[in-house]
Amino acid sequence: MAARPEVLSPAGDRERLDMALSYGADAVYLAGTAFGMRAFAGNFDREGLAQAVKAAHAKGVRVHVTCNTLARNHEAAQLPEYLEYLDAIGADAVIAAGPEVLELCKRRAPHVQVHMSTQTGITNYEAARVWHQLGASRVILARELSLEEVAELKAKAPRGLEVECFVHGAMCVSWSGRCLLSNYMTGRDASRGACAQPCRYQYALVEEKRPGEYFPVFEENGETFILNSRDMCMIDHIPELIAAGVDSLKIEGRAKSAYYAAMTTAAYRHAVDAAAENRPLDPVWRAEVDKVSHRHYSTGFWFGPPGQYTDSARYVRDWQVLAVVRSCDALGNAVLSLRNKFSAGDEIEVVGPGVAAFAMTAPMMEDMDGFQLAQPRHPQMEFRMKLPRQVPPLSMIRACRPSS
Repeated sequence: MAARPEVLSPAGDRERLDMALSYGADAVYLAGTAFGMRAFAGNFDREGLAQAVKAAHAKGVRVHVTCNTLARNHEAAQLPEYLEYLDAIGADAVIAAGPEVLELCKRRAPHVQVHMSTQTGITNYEAARVWHQLGASRVILARELSLEEVAELKAKAPRGLEVECFVHGAMCVSWSGRCLLSNYMTGRDASRGACAQPCRYQYALVEEKRPGEYFPVFEENGETFILNSRDMCMIDHIPELIAAGVDSLKIEGRAKSAYYAAMTTAAYRHAVDAAAENRPLDPVWRAEVDKVSHRHYSTGFWFGPPGQYTDSARYVRDWQVLAVVRSCDALGNAVLSLRNKFSAGDEIEVVGPGVAAFAMTAPMMEDMDGFQLAQPRHPQMEFRMKLPRQVPPLSMIRACRPSS
């Protein structure tokens, strides 16, 4: 059997954490209310962090806490106590971008591993060796490396140093996220977790003396998204990543939906297990990465520069979650929580933890008082529906509803 790398999933809040835990993550990464690179994710307060660690550990899942913003003086003063708290609640690792976090962890959080963030721009084995000598147990490599470069770095890195790489999710037009464009245009600093993604904007030129007259900036086919990039998707290349020695496969997306966290985790869980057991990935799980919200996919820099992509920056959103299963007995009698309206007679799919997607026609439903219900209408309302078979809690009902 080949080596089995870690599936590392995003957990932007408790709902997304629960989905990642249920759908097969080996580890999750999340943030407190400070020091994380996704300021607009739900994130976790102090009590929430403690509960998240407890919930993850109950399922044998590791918790990595992001602490990788560029801290200012007043924030640096808060770091020692924060790291002590992470140590006390049993966090497994801190994701750090600066040497001060690494050094403070050694003194204030001795039971917590330190993983050097992709923000540090680690692109060669000598940089990896230095961070290891300073005390890091893992390096999260820059997304701009090729498969060949990652394999060489792993082969020449110190024994015992783990290598983590992004395999799925959004890409950045700047080198390892080192961008000032958002700060310059909107006052929101990408290096402090608040990127406004101006690289996704559609730009035009305006001449000083002709206000209101817009001159498009476009490539040869009239495409005007001159700073845009595609999302990364490496699910078809897990065997190559394993052969290169990658220890952890990281899914980007702490600011994305619980549905995204669930289905990307499930897809990569099955892909890793299939590759480790030298069998092909079941196409039904491969299809899941196409059923989450995403921009057009590429393989990033893994097989060479991806090239400029100037077409639309809009997301592909063809599937919509209708309801989440709260409970389901052996006969398929389920209690669900509504997310989006649907009606009896609609063609729907059911998918869940370890449950490959299957199609069905929505039957008549009941409200919680036993009255027949043709269409649940109120967000988050609970209702009953008969499913063809038993499915686990946090399974989802969805429908294909392509966006125009």
